[in-house]
Amino acid sequence: MKLKHILFFMVWCIGTHLITAQQGETIVPGERITNLLEQYYQMNLKVFQADSTPEDIDNIFELFTDDFTYVHPNYGGVYTREDLFNGYVRNQKNGGYDGSVVNIKVENKILGLNAVAVSKRFMTKEAGKIVQGEAQMALFEFRDGKIYRITEFW
Repeated sequence: MKLKHILFFMVWCIGTHLITAQQGETIVPGERITNLLEQYYQMNLKVFQADSTPEDIDNIFELFTDDFTYVHPNYGGVYTREDLFNGYVRNQKNGGYDGSVVNIKVENKILGLNAVAVSKRFMTKEAGKIVQGEAQMALFEFRDGKIYRITEFW
């Protein structure tokens, strides 16, 4: 997908979110959104390492509201906070986090009202070389200073 198409879609997603935002919703400042996004990706990077601990997973979930949902239509649809947590734990126990992901590169972000659209790439280590993955898009939505929904578009 071309960058201009990704950016157009990101703007459309944020615009849709703005139209549907509820009256009286507390606005999460852009600086707080940026900090939460950075924390989220750094904490995930830590979990993706072979020596990660259950506490590392717990730290990610501290960033989420109690009614958090994760939406990924390409991987089965909508997941509750509990579903996603159990998936992280299962992957960790099964050795799915092996340190092959060495970075999560955020290439673009567009801040909106209680939301940010992100274009990112996973950087992996394969045969001793760092390989840049495909561009992926996600929309993060915030409430009361925490992440309440992540929708992946890849």
